[in-house]
Formats: sequence, C-alpha cells, structure tokens
Amino acid sequence: MAERAPLQRDDVAVVIPALNESLRIRGVVEDALAQVPTVIVVDDGSDDDTVARIADLPVRVVRHARRMGKGAALRSGFAEAERLGMRAVATMDGDGQHDAADIPRLIAAANRHPGCVIVGARLRKRASQPPHRRLGNDFGDWGISWGCGFRVVDTQSGQRLYPREVFTLRDVPGEGFVFEAQMLISAARRAGARVVAVPIETRYACNQPDQQFRKSHFRLVRDLWAITSHVVGQVLRHGDVIAEYTRVRRNPPVIDDDRACSATVVAGNRIEEAKGGHG
Repeated sequence: MAERAPLQRDDVAVVIPALNESLRIRGVVEDALAQVPTVIVVDDGSDDDTVARIADLPVRVVRHARRMGKGAALRSGFAEAERLGMRAVATMDGDGQHDAADIPRLIAAANRHPGCVIVGARLRKRASQPPHRRLGNDFGDWGISWGCGFRVVDTQSGQRLYPREVFTLRDVPGEGFVFEAQMLISAARRAGARVVAVPIETRYACNQPDQQFRKSHFRLVRDLWAITSHVVGQVLRHGDVIAEYTRVRRNPPVIDDDRACSATVVAGNRIEEAKGGHG
C-alpha cells in the first residue's frame, strides 16, 4: 500500500454546524479561517442573524430551510467537503467552546495516526465541566466504547478530525447528537479506524465568567437516552455482549498528548502526568 502524503492545512475543511449562533459565530469562523482556508458553516434553520454575522467572510454557507438537527447539519457539511475534494474534515461547534488553535494539533495527530478519527478530548481540568455534562460524557464513553469495540474517551466532544474514508461513509444512521456517537461506531466497525484522543481544554460559561455563551442545545435526559438506546442496539448487533465487553476492557484508549512534558496516563477519564523522580 502506498504511503499517504501528510495532511496539510489546505487538505482540511472545518465544518461548523450552526443553530442560532449569532452570539459567537463570527469569532468562531474568524479563528477557524486563521488555521485553514476552507470553512463550511451549515446554518440549520436559524431564526436569528447567524448568517448575516459572517456574510462578509470568505466561508461557504450551506443553509437548511428548517431545523433538521446536528446530524443532518454534519451530513450536509461532509457532503460539501467531499464535493470540494477535501482529504479530512475538522468539526467545531458554533458556540465558541472550542479553540480553533487546536486544529493544527488535530492535523498533526492525524499524521501520526493515519486513517484514525482524532477527537479533541476534554481531559484536562475535566472537573471544570458542568456536572450534568460530565455525567453525560462519562456514561456516553462507557456505552459508545462498547459499540466501537475499544475504549474511547470524551465521545461527546464536537471537536474532531475525520479522515476522508470516514466522513464519506454512506448511510450512517442516527439523528441529532446520536449521529456523532454513531460516526465513531461506524468509523470503527465499517472503516476499521481507531479513535485517538488529543487532550484539549474547553471553555464553559461556568469557568469563563468574562465571556458569554448561549445555552447548550444538549438536553441531558432526552439526548442521553437517545444516544444510549441507539448504542445498545448497535452493541446487540455484534453478538455475545459479554465477550464484546471483555474485548473493550482489554483495549485501552489511545491518547496522543503532544503537550506533555512527561508520560501521560488515563485515570478516571482525566489526564495525569507521571512525573519523573528528579530530586
């Protein structure tokens, strides 16, 4: 098999699903444009001035006439990226919680792990997450790992990088936030792709009092139930659930921590540095 050429910034499109993101969308898009030249904003039926806020910026806007959900927005963004011949897609939420400066780190990790899905994992200072988000993340990690066949951390992160063989997969089921869970499972089961976590820090209203954030579209009970019931169905499709669970526990998560000054380990779904004993 021929060795694939390393990803460059021109090979990657940033896809930003947007629903009523007028508060932060301009800054999000400007920051993304500082990292890659191709940015695709999918307006999912917004009824505010989300699109007007970025009308003068060199971005591609795909518009849904009505709200169709995050899954549909991502599908539309992936289709546009495929049409443009992009080799990879980086996704970011439009509410400003992700730092576009992490995009080069995701690209670098993708080059170290060709063909893998790269997840910007909120492992540092995870305790700063709102409690309901942390609960949802921990539970989601457990179930989606079972669906993938190996352990994954921060399966709910919206900051990811998908290689072309994954973002072009056809007929990936699931709507809303379920789609993002299914993308990881489909990447593993259909494309044979591993999921690699790159530790990032994420901005939340509770730990960024000087910044404004819109209320999250994620609803803990409704969306977690939708994700869980969907993933259970996926797990049952793969035969002996006990054997699958045993296999998952034997496959630890892959974490590429390029900023660590020493070895890193996972403990309780957070990054801890294994300090050397230099006295």
